[in-house]
Amino acid sequence: MRRFAFGTEAGAIYTGVDSFPEIFMTSAASSEPRVPLLERDQVPAEVAALYDKLHADRGVVPNMFKALANVPPLVLGVAALLKPLMGEGALPSWYKELIATRVAALNQCAYCVSAHRHLALQRGATPEQVASLELDAAMEGKSILDAFKRGPFTDKEKAGLRHADLLHLSGNAIDDRAFADLSTQFSHEEIVELTAVAAAFELFSRINSSLRIPVTPLPYLP
Repeated sequence: MRRFAFGTEAGAIYTGVDSFPEIFMTSAASSEPRVPLLERDQVPAEVAALYDKLHADRGVVPNMFKALANVPPLVLGVAALLKPLMGEGALPSWYKELIATRVAALNQCAYCVSAHRHLALQRGATPEQVASLELDAAMEGKSILDAFKRGPFTDKEKAGLRHADLLHLSGNAIDDRAFADLSTQFSHEEIVELTAVAAAFELFSRINSSLRIPVTPLPYLP
């Protein structure tokens, strides 16, 4: 698998891979989880109630929650964060799911790509938009950055995706010029939501990949 590097206007450099293994396009797990995935009868009552809500909403309890349930206050806190983070707000939920999918793809997180690509489609993104966040096999020799630039997005939507790309490099990659450019397209409320979603999925991608949490079988929404 070849490596590539590209520069940004902020002068940062990202090194990544020019294609994703097939696992990133499927809902199958490839290895055993590194921590127990706790079932309902193994968790305290307040976590069991969370499981019941997740199951009612999605048809299954996602495996990330089963892993985080090893620390009950943590799984409850994450669930509380996700509601305003990914729900309708200054930004529509389908666009937040596209940002999550983009960050997951940059991090090569099979779990998050599978879950949030699916959620993006469920919430109103088009298949063409979702596909453009991942490197097309036909784009031989081009960086993943080119994928969304060629996708069916407005200038504003592309600006938000580029913000997520820069944040993936480093918070310091969002220099004054980059922030000024972003501010021509987004309100302060939108920028806070956009940045929070992109940053959160750097965290979630690393949690899921490092703990080898298996991808939750799809579809898991009604």
